[in-house]
Amino acid sequence: MGGKVTCTLGEIKNRADFIVYWGGNPAECHPRHFTKYTLTQKGKFVPNGRKDRTMVLVDIRETPSARAADIFLQIKPGKDFEILTTLRALVKGHRVNEASVAETGLSIEQLRDLADRMKQARFGVIFFGMGLSMTRGKHMNSAAVLMLAAELNAFTKFVTMPMRGHGNVTGSDMVMRWSTGYPFGVSLCRGYPRFNPGEFSTVDLLVRGDVDAALVLGADPGATMPQPGIDHLARIPTIVLDPKVTHTSRLARVHITTAATGISAPGTVYRMDEIPLPLRPALVSPYPTDEEVIRRIREAVAKKPAWAQRPAAMAPTN
Repeated sequence: MGGKVTCTLGEIKNRADFIVYWGGNPAECHPRHFTKYTLTQKGKFVPNGRKDRTMVLVDIRETPSARAADIFLQIKPGKDFEILTTLRALVKGHRVNEASVAETGLSIEQLRDLADRMKQARFGVIFFGMGLSMTRGKHMNSAAVLMLAAELNAFTKFVTMPMRGHGNVTGSDMVMRWSTGYPFGVSLCRGYPRFNPGEFSTVDLLVRGDVDAALVLGADPGATMPQPGIDHLARIPTIVLDPKVTHTSRLARVHITTAATGISAPGTVYRMDEIPLPLRPALVSPYPTDEEVIRRIREAVAKKPAWAQRPAAMAPTN
């Protein structure tokens, strides 16, 4: 994989005339996305807004977003990778197996039409959601859509962008990227970063039971992860830092209430297009910030003798 061809949401608003939503439902999950950045917004090079844009929705079922789409392609579950690789072949003019294409829920004519529309666009964008990245194929699906966008640049300008879920998910990816060189799925257990999604990803580690303790900041895996992962969180010592009670804090052994970032604590949030936005607190909170709690934990660990910082099996015995 060679990286991600992307841009800002402002560029999409001003330039994009062909928009693809893949495995997402922005009408419900990102309700202002259509009106502020993509579908109906008038831009410098798309002055007529909706009339100048074509929207395609690719999903396994018809969602409220389908009503806003010009073209809705309903595919079979788990066939995203096959469709993406077929589109890459069609874009390059290669032959494809029509019998294999029929198993995806779409016809070769539909895919050929989509590939032609992508190549003819002046400025295209693919937004992909968790329906693509969190189903069978996972990071391979994401790699395929990134490669498709990159290869389309031989014919036109095309970019891609993930439709991020919970608040500031992009921020955590950015911090991991500039500190380790990788956005997620990173292991530091050998003293240096190793990247391997599917092995070092949080969901996979918890489902396999590979971790014996967890520290959760700004997330609620107890409400979103597969049940085997949630069950493992309940078995191990889990510490939660969160301003409010969550599903995860109910199963955790320790819940530390912290100030809400951006409301009672300063911080920086990253928009889904990786633009940093500084936040200033509007209210005063009696609770410490996440940063303060983590710093105090680090200071307490540093004061312990070296043998006390090792696992119990390695600690000296009398």
